[in-house]
Amino acid sequence: MFADRAKIVIKSGKGGNGHVSFRREKYVPNGGPDGGDGGNGGDIIFQVDDGMNTLSDYRYKHKFSAGNGEEGGKRNCHGKNGEDLILKVPEGTVIKEAVSGKVIADMSGENRRQIILRGGRGGLGNQHFATPTMQAPKYAKPGQDSIELEVLLELKVIADVGLVGFPNVGKSTLLSRVTKAQPKIANYHFTTLQPNLGVVDMEGGKGFVIADIPGLIEGASEGVGLGHEFLRHIERTKVMIHMVDAASVEGRDPFEDIQAINRELKAYNPELLKKPQVIAANKIDAIYGNENDTISRLKEEFEPEGIKVFPISAVSGKGLKELIYHVSHLLEEMDDVPIVYEPEFDLSMYALKDEPFTVEKDEDGTFVVEGPKIEKMLGYTNIDSEKGFLFFQKFLKDQGILEELEKLGITDGDTVRMYGHAFDYYK
Repeated sequence: MFADRAKIVIKSGKGGNGHVSFRREKYVPNGGPDGGDGGNGGDIIFQVDDGMNTLSDYRYKHKFSAGNGEEGGKRNCHGKNGEDLILKVPEGTVIKEAVSGKVIADMSGENRRQIILRGGRGGLGNQHFATPTMQAPKYAKPGQDSIELEVLLELKVIADVGLVGFPNVGKSTLLSRVTKAQPKIANYHFTTLQPNLGVVDMEGGKGFVIADIPGLIEGASEGVGLGHEFLRHIERTKVMIHMVDAASVEGRDPFEDIQAINRELKAYNPELLKKPQVIAANKIDAIYGNENDTISRLKEEFEPEGIKVFPISAVSGKGLKELIYHVSHLLEEMDDVPIVYEPEFDLSMYALKDEPFTVEKDEDGTFVVEGPKIEKMLGYTNIDSEKGFLFFQKFLKDQGILEELEKLGITDGDTVRMYGHAFDYYK
């Protein structure tokens, strides 16, 4: 099943904790600290797979986690690094932060592989904290936490030319005539339920990729019909072919159809209307009477705006050569640089975001500090030793907790309580 969108949760690996241990060997008096460092957590990596063309692999599984780093060991043994997780996606996949909708990465062009979330660094073992005055540190550094992020994957078809138009105007038939693609064709609305791609072969190897975008209807930009689901695929195209039913087989006015589609494109993304456009007036072989009336009206209305009109018959092939050569000429005038979306979401700032903590003052004048990171540090730090206490005090300063206490009016001698521990405050 074709899937061009998926919302998943990705989580990097947690860094392993540093180890606290001391050398204990026969005939080796006064063995020093030998606690090893924790292993680094695994990264979340996105990689382009040329064999994929949908996001169906992410349709039913929504949570992906890299491996955690292992804790360091005694005898200076380094913990094992967590295993990286590689998520394969088709080329053209845009990775966005789910809440803000900002682009994290665009897996297009030369960007074939990118680390999206880095694993937490492993904590240092107690061997690193030995000094001439503190030769037996009983504390080690905990590993960095993992990072969890909800992302939206959007596949935007990479094609030079996009075929747009209302349902049943002959887009699939045109695609089958000018390329070797074999889309499903039938005489009813929404035959095309997914973008179909085909390569138009030109002389001298100057071919181009054309995409048949599922039929749009009025209100598509607001989520009506299938159009809203596939409007995003037009964003990467360089040239748009408006296909209309010039014979009005179903009683539609081709002029009104073009105006209606342009309104939907503008409502979805005004930048789309800046792309070069061409009008393919299809089904001229079904026009009864003078075909010039319909074609002339379209030319009078749109060619002054620089939009050329080509009367064609996708069934018989009439006029297709002129249309394709004109589109090829438009593409030659444009640069070959693929449309790649620039990153908007700063992952480094997200990774460094602080876990919440609270600083409050009780009725009895005691200051209470709580928060998950504080609880973890207390669990890994030997605050009974002078060195360990100074280490924990530096942590409180770096996290801005001491500053918050001062804002609440703490003075020398006041009591600070943290998860069963009580301290006297002195600046």
